[in-house]
Amino acid sequence: MHTYLHPLTGLYKVIANPADAAFMKKYMLNQFEYFGIRSPQQKEIRKIFFETFGLPDPAEVPEMVKELWIQPEREYQYFAIDLSEKVLKKMGEDAIETIEFMVVNKPWWDTVDWIASHHAGTYFKLFPNKIPEITAAWMDSGNMWLQRTALLFQLKYKKTTDEDLMFEYIRRLSGSKEFFIRKAIGWALREYSKTAPESVIRFVESTELSGLSRREALKVIERNKSK
Repeated sequence: MHTYLHPLTGLYKVIANPADAAFMKKYMLNQFEYFGIRSPQQKEIRKIFFETFGLPDPAEVPEMVKELWIQPEREYQYFAIDLSEKVLKKMGEDAIETIEFMVVNKPWWDTVDWIASHHAGTYFKLFPNKIPEITAAWMDSGNMWLQRTALLFQLKYKKTTDEDLMFEYIRRLSGSKEFFIRKAIGWALREYSKTAPESVIRFVESTELSGLSRREALKVIERNKSK
């Protein structure tokens, strides 16, 4: 592992909690190992780490991410996500390669959702000309997690959301039987309904969606109606 990362293993091993590790592993359907460090502690460790050691050269981060990603404990992947986010704006156009790597390797909602809305979202703000080519490739990939990322990267865009693109991708995936795609459709529409409720209502009424997607899409609108 890169010398910059060596202190991290020591910190994790000192704070590791086997009981919490077992609980966290079970919560994630036994897909990943854990040191058993809860989220608030992880954030504090990362804060102290970056304050103590600073940030590495952005050019070295893609390789660090890969080294962290092959480690069995999930906390390493969370660290990789935080580290790469901090230097993302300095990684240039090639940052998309690291983003895609994190999405397709050891994918689950706990990593993909943050990467989609923060990493991919930020990247496409920096390089909007890349949106059509890259997101179209994600949609055509057949990879559920890349498709979920294509649905969710605009979560924080609000008024700058490309509505036509979002609606197009939702229509293309509306017949999916995958829970994580149906949920992402609803989530994207629900978040956008905070900005453009009438557009979301019209879209939902005119589009055949799963019950899950429809319920998720209208949650905020229905809640506001009841106030």
